[in-house]
Amino acid sequence: MLSSDDKPGLGGAPRERSILQTASTELGTALRNGRRPLLQVQNGLVKVLQLDPLTAVKDLVIVGEGPAAEEIQRYCEDQTVRGYRFRGLFSDVEPKGELKSKRMGTVAEARKFILRNRIDIVYCALPGTQRNEITELMEFCESHTIRFRVIPSAESFIPVVKTTSLEFHGSVPTGALRREPLDIARNRTIKRAFDIVFSFLVITLIFTWLFPILAIMVKLSGRGPVFFKQKRLGRDNHPFVCWKFRSMRMNAEANSKQATKNDPRVTRVGAFLRKSNLDEMPQFINVLFGQMSVVGPRPHPVRLNDRYRDIVDKYMVRHFVRPGITGWAQVNGYRGETNTPELMEKRIQLDVWYLENWSFKLDLKCVLKTVTNMLGGKEKFAY
Repeated sequence: MLSSDDKPGLGGAPRERSILQTASTELGTALRNGRRPLLQVQNGLVKVLQLDPLTAVKDLVIVGEGPAAEEIQRYCEDQTVRGYRFRGLFSDVEPKGELKSKRMGTVAEARKFILRNRIDIVYCALPGTQRNEITELMEFCESHTIRFRVIPSAESFIPVVKTTSLEFHGSVPTGALRREPLDIARNRTIKRAFDIVFSFLVITLIFTWLFPILAIMVKLSGRGPVFFKQKRLGRDNHPFVCWKFRSMRMNAEANSKQATKNDPRVTRVGAFLRKSNLDEMPQFINVLFGQMSVVGPRPHPVRLNDRYRDIVDKYMVRHFVRPGITGWAQVNGYRGETNTPELMEKRIQLDVWYLENWSFKLDLKCVLKTVTNMLGGKEKFAY
């Protein structure tokens, strides 16, 4: 908080107006920039809710061959209205029939093609006897936020991976590695509707009067802008600019070093904002524009992703859903600094559990626990 020496006197009114004008300009820029994604969405309800456009097509490849793989390829090419586009097949064995002309290379060559062409889904038709190849391909997909599906072959794939659900492409069942409730359009609609209503109410009922107060406090705490802006990755690794109230003094390590407990870079005002979570308030604008959700895995700085994606198992799986202002990991104690792989692994386990067990009731529980943790002022939530 501000000390008595920091508080503006009666003669500070012009300065306060200047501070608010500067902060309002920054906020206006954010609002203008945030409108652009809205203009790209197709129509009607899809535009309002910022769901995937109805005409969006998911690119896929098949790794392996056989009758089931041929059926998947035929299904995708004959029924493009279903939202799938077949881009090629990779196999160490020369395929027969229709797939022969679709072969793009070997299994080892698939990875470069997948990354270069931004493939959304990989269907694995390798036999269960190729356990190592399947496991390596599965881990590759998860580390790059690519959905992995298993196609049954003559030899059962069940001993290789445990599937949690099956869906049919034509007559062929395909198995997902994990349950993803938000892969269902109805659930995404419910979650997005809640995000819009909740963020709109927070912005109109709280942020409108709290913003000038916090803006003045941040500006008087030291030189620098009111907002701290940082590039982060959203759903399916799409980058966006995350907004926060600035809580640190200007420093060269802002984008490379996590804040720590009793961090000397944090200002007195910043310490209050962090402890109360008020520094996250501008992110409700990110939520309104569809870049974030009220509840979801917290978006990490890009450098933090680069550091842990190859160290912590399933790290990039958290990007299958929109990041959140609060999350299941945060309300269960894993908020703030994660300075060891062990701490990060615990956070990722909770994030993955959240996306596998999402429900509207769970989101409400996270919001309520966030509020009670803020009011309780527990130490583990204070940095």
